[in-house]
Amino acid sequence: MQKVTIKLGGITCPSCLQKIEGAMHQINGVQSAKVLFNASKLKAVIDPAQTDGQILADAVTKLGYSVAAIKKQEA
Repeated sequence: MQKVTIKLGGITCPSCLQKIEGAMHQINGVQSAKVLFNASKLKAVIDPAQTDGQILADAVTKLGYSVAAIKKQEA
């Protein structure tokens, strides 16, 4: 497993969190996903054999939010 932290932009309300978290759970290989509103970050645990941080970032961008940075570390 791998931990991925993505710095987000454009998050303005709790429904933004639900929208992003819902999209993350649709991606194969995402074990967990949580958006931290005050920090504007997405924290996810993924199976790197099935997905990666860039796929998550692309999904966030498609929802209309911006991605400032992707950080990966082993879980």
